[in-house]
Amino acid sequence: MKNKFTVIFSCIILGTVLSACSNSAKQGDLGKQENTAAESTTKNTSAETTASVTAKKGKIILATTTSTQDSGLLDELLPDFTQKTGWEVDTIAVGTGEALKMGENGEADVLLVHAKAKEEAFIQAGHGLKRFDVMYNDFVVVGPKGKIEKNNNAEETFRTIFDNKDAFVSRGDESGTHTKELSIWKNLNITPADNPNYISAGQGMGATLLMADEKKACTLSDRATWLATKSKTAMDIVCEKDEQLLNYYGVIAVNPEKSSKINAEGAQDFINWILSDDTQKLIGDFGVKEYGESLFTPDAAANK
Repeated sequence: MKNKFTVIFSCIILGTVLSACSNSAKQGDLGKQENTAAESTTKNTSAETTASVTAKKGKIILATTTSTQDSGLLDELLPDFTQKTGWEVDTIAVGTGEALKMGENGEADVLLVHAKAKEEAFIQAGHGLKRFDVMYNDFVVVGPKGKIEKNNNAEETFRTIFDNKDAFVSRGDESGTHTKELSIWKNLNITPADNPNYISAGQGMGATLLMADEKKACTLSDRATWLATKSKTAMDIVCEKDEQLLNYYGVIAVNPEKSSKINAEGAQDFINWILSDDTQKLIGDFGVKEYGESLFTPDAAANK
């Protein structure tokens, strides 16, 4: 009787142990399945997120002024454009005149430039579709500290430079800055080359500022490039805040009839993006942290 009881009790214990092991194995398998599913979900989510950020559509060619490049604005903005649209940007920074010529020749998809009269003539000639206001800042006359008393009259400043035969470095490249400079000389009925110390640099804005500093000369600069470059010079502003020194930037999609290679879709996406509220805010914020002031004022509202 005792042996019979022992056998029955042993069977009960063995059954319990086997049941526990079976449940443990099932739970282990279930846990592995859950972990595998979670890992798979995480990988899929990660892949979807990566795809949404990095999906590439192709490239657009942006012809723009050296001021947007030298100021650092494009370095700040363009990654956002690529992330949001999938278009990568090949940037060609030249003077406005050269950028417009590239558009005329069908060598760029979209232009970001700053010589409004020339831009409007570009549209009238059928080279571009439409001009939109993007932003503005202003020009400043800079030169050796103490050379000219600081003022807010650009024409009087230019006249003083000419009368004193002070050195002046011109962009000399048909850029928007060069166009503005020539318009001031024209208003004064002065031929700047009659000043023996007038120098035509044929350079971008940053290089022109450094040349002016080296030669202890004055020059006209957009404020953004000046703020980004002034720490490398011993110069200071001698004239600012004259209304005629306002500097407006426009964006233009090149007429796709200029070339079969024109990326009309990418150009329109760029225009929509740069005029959007989010990008306009980025433009307005640019420079505030580093320089204590915005380098450009958003102006897309002027199109409404």
